[in-house]
Amino acid sequence: MFAPFVTIVVLVLLFLWSAIKILNEYERGVIFRLGRVIQAKGPGLIILIPVIDRMQRVSMRLVAMDVDPQDVITRDNVSVKVNAVIYFRVVDPTKAIVEVENYGYAMSQLAQTTLRSVCGQAELDELLSDREKINNQLQEILDTHTDPWGIKVATVELKHIDLPAEMQRAMAKQAEAERERRAKVINAEGEYQAANRLAEAAQIIADHPMAMQLRYLQTMREMASENNSTTIFPLPIDLFRIFMERKKD
Repeated sequence: MFAPFVTIVVLVLLFLWSAIKILNEYERGVIFRLGRVIQAKGPGLIILIPVIDRMQRVSMRLVAMDVDPQDVITRDNVSVKVNAVIYFRVVDPTKAIVEVENYGYAMSQLAQTTLRSVCGQAELDELLSDREKINNQLQEILDTHTDPWGIKVATVELKHIDLPAEMQRAMAKQAEAERERRAKVINAEGEYQAANRLAEAAQIIADHPMAMQLRYLQTMREMASENNSTTIFPLPIDLFRIFMERKKD
């Protein structure tokens, strides 16, 4: 009598072990009954029919996937290496299991080919300075292709752009030349403004001759305030006016 009871207990435990499944909050279970999809269940307690039902777990959390560095030739014929990171999540677990064999691998391969294609259509300057546009373009293309798989691409970000050493030196020379050009323009602009100010001052002094005398006295005061041994002999400018008028005649 004891042996059949133990057998029944063991069978019941095996039945419960194979029939009862517990899914976490972030998981869904796609149920196959005799090979046909029934529905996606979860989270919580799931009861399956042993032998007849089969469940495949699918994580609904956001996944961050690194895209391996890709050799890209830009539109202006510059060879670079570009890698990126993709953030995506499964929104329809049934499609993610039925429509594609391995959605993670498929996403990785699609991301690599799309990254090469999009970066190859852009010039180097655009690739370096307008990453937001490239990111949005990548996100739109990937999201369109993965929508039938039940996958939503949230964000695509370019991580690193590796330039050849020759291109880095050329860009450094270009940046240095640009800085020198800006310095010369700023210097020339300062000279132009100073010349304009001097012209305005000369016009004011020409209209008001006494301004020169006042400026002369101010200069004497500034020189006298310093601790030096300079001796100043003030001479009125009116003494030289006769010679200046004769020179004009």
